Amino acid sequence: MGAAIARRIEGAGFQLTLWNRTLERARAVGAGSVAATVREAAGGADIVLSILFDPASVRQVYGGLQARTGQVFVEMTTAGPGVVEELAPRLAAGGGELLAAPILGSIPAIHQASALILVGGDAGAFERARPVLETFGQPEHVGTRREAAAMKLVNNAMLGAASVLAAELMALARLSGLDAEAMFRHLCRMMPYLQARRRGYLEGRHETLLFDLSAMVKDLDLALDLGRRAGAAMPVDAQARELYAMAEPDHGKEEITAVLETYPR
Repeated sequence: MGAAIARRIEGAGFQLTLWNRTLERARAVGAGSVAATVREAAGGADIVLSILFDPASVRQVYGGLQARTGQVFVEMTTAGPGVVEELAPRLAAGGGELLAAPILGSIPAIHQASALILVGGDAGAFERARPVLETFGQPEHVGTRREAAAMKLVNNAMLGAASVLAAELMALARLSGLDAEAMFRHLCRMMPYLQARRRGYLEGRHETLLFDLSAMVKDLDLALDLGRRAGAAMPVDAQARELYAMAEPDHGKEEITAVLETYPR
């Protein structure tokens, strides 16, 4: 997703410097210039965007950054509210401002600039970052950093639970002798987003990666932690998390539809 975002930003005419923990991956993007260190990449930038994997990677990367006055940092990782609230005071001490801006949508939505970007934090910083964010999505200011990060977790918890339910029902349809194509079409009437993962549900082909299964385990862990802290009961998502975890050893780097492989054929 980071590569798709970078290409959209450069295509809109913004000067771009990239950095990745694996430099070859940054060079392979084919956009902007590539910095040797994260501090070099961010040092001269007015707007610094980051999209990583989990809270640990966010802490590690931001540990190498030093904010300067007027910089806006836009953290887009699905990492939960705790890490952005932890980092914000340190960046503010250097004169920077941190926004949480997780993305609802996958790579095709980035290509079409139709992904919804949930932005939390200072409204003035949001306005400064908005022109960059609009090159690859539809930014919406939703309140605080915590609210933006938490909303993303709730959204992904819905995606996880609905996707595993669809897998369960498709397995039921096949074992009951029902027409799989017809059944999938009817499920899509209630959950239209399933259509984007048609090949996974109908053909067992999980290689077209929109959302890998290991990332769903991570996101459900974060969502369940949010629930525990809030005192919220989440038995459905807890069960969904266990089903994805069962599939993870063999299918962790495949699309989330690979959870279907945990069900009898």
